[in-house]
Amino acid sequence: MTEQARTEAAATAGAVYYLFGATGDLARRKLFPALFSLYKEGKLGDDFAVVGLARRPRTDEQFRSDIYESIGEFCRYKATDTELWNRFAEHFVYMSLDINNVEGFRDLNRLSGHLDDKFGIAGNRLFYLALAPELFGPVSFNLRDGGLLESKGWHRVVIEKPFGYDLPSAQELNDQITQVFREEDIYRIDHYLGKEMVQNIEVIRFANALFEPLWNNKHIANVQITLSETVGVEDRGGYYDKSGALRDMGQNHMLQLLTMIAMEPPSRLHGEDIRDEKVKVLRSLRQYETDEDVRAHVVRGQYGSGEARGKALPGYREEDKVDPQSATETYFAARVLVDNLRWAGVPFYIRTGKRLPVKTTEVVVEFKNIPNNVLFGQRHDLAPNLLVIRVNPMEGIYLKINAKQPGSDTAVQPVAMEFCQSCQIGLNTPEAYERLIYDASRGDATYFTRWDEVSEAWRFVDKIAAAWKSGAGDLQQYPAGSWGPERSHELLGEDGFHWWPVNGQDEDNVIWITNTGK
Repeated sequence: MTEQARTEAAATAGAVYYLFGATGDLARRKLFPALFSLYKEGKLGDDFAVVGLARRPRTDEQFRSDIYESIGEFCRYKATDTELWNRFAEHFVYMSLDINNVEGFRDLNRLSGHLDDKFGIAGNRLFYLALAPELFGPVSFNLRDGGLLESKGWHRVVIEKPFGYDLPSAQELNDQITQVFREEDIYRIDHYLGKEMVQNIEVIRFANALFEPLWNNKHIANVQITLSETVGVEDRGGYYDKSGALRDMGQNHMLQLLTMIAMEPPSRLHGEDIRDEKVKVLRSLRQYETDEDVRAHVVRGQYGSGEARGKALPGYREEDKVDPQSATETYFAARVLVDNLRWAGVPFYIRTGKRLPVKTTEVVVEFKNIPNNVLFGQRHDLAPNLLVIRVNPMEGIYLKINAKQPGSDTAVQPVAMEFCQSCQIGLNTPEAYERLIYDASRGDATYFTRWDEVSEAWRFVDKIAAAWKSGAGDLQQYPAGSWGPERSHELLGEDGFHWWPVNGQDEDNVIWITNTGK
């Protein structure tokens, strides 16, 4: 990295970063590797410091050793350059902190002043709260009362999901935090918004004249969003049994993906304008006003025992820390309607679940087919055109069209033209947390959720949860390793559609033309 690159990076990211929950899993798997990657690429200058904060006692040396092990296990770069590692590590210190004791925050403020002087930091502060939501308010108050918001630079707080359990609890959290921080200084993370292909949705839509004229109810038949996991609840049974798939994935990741697909072109490529358009989509969602609406449009499932890849899998109620009589959903699917001029009549089908056959996040845009009684439609059962955006773990897009089968006169063959971003030789794709930490340090809130986004999403989800609580929507069992309850397939069948295969489940009769020569 050149000295010029280091200087430019320092101008954008000079701050003290406070990692609350520094001994937790999120810090180890995501935050430490993200910071090292940013430093190695020159996006994090030398005028920074990181203070790890947690209850358990640790020395600075032990803390740095933990970080080194984290980078070795989870980072896309390895700390093989001893000189680079030593320069990076000297910016990290650790402090044991009782977050309920304001005196500890005053000590932290004194340490911050020392770090400002040592590393030439201009008083900027970024507080990363990898904590339980009920602690967001108390920590915010103690940051204020401990003097940490009195420095001359900017002060931003980054908050992990879940942001509340429902709209009232989210409102209470927000009321507490906004007593201390302004809305423009609150960065609510949905890490899916940091993923490369999610951010690429805007470019695909608005930088290609091919798609935007077709991006409406005149040409699109339906949109399918799948976020599937092969794992069960693992060691999160206690948390998950109180949350469920609807709150854990639906309120945030699924609806955020939907807004990115459905939003209108923003007036400017400015964070607030983009978020304005996303909020408009959420406000246009058709609400499920009655229990009957929920029964008709939403599917609720829970995995039972099953098998995958020859391995027996336990049912959800057999998992550790899960109530043996639990009625918590591990799967949900829904038909969502966006009632505006662009999307009226186009169903958005969303599904997410645990213990499904494939781990993937994909968006499938199915275009309307040509009439069956004209041209090739008279002779062939033509498949509709698809635009598929692969978000995770594969990254890329493909466009499925109909083309003449080689060697024939009129036979038609589906062809998929694919760009596989994660297949490119030498590509080392940034992790979502790298982009989000970098954006927060620069004051770019584009890919963080604003309060009105959070509240509108909860308003939509809460009606489903309330209907389920009153008995609407039977909890349907599905075998672990399957694609969920049969009702989820019937949901699309009612409209004449079906779930398209996702990554790892592609049809055999499609010719693939890819950037990797597949």
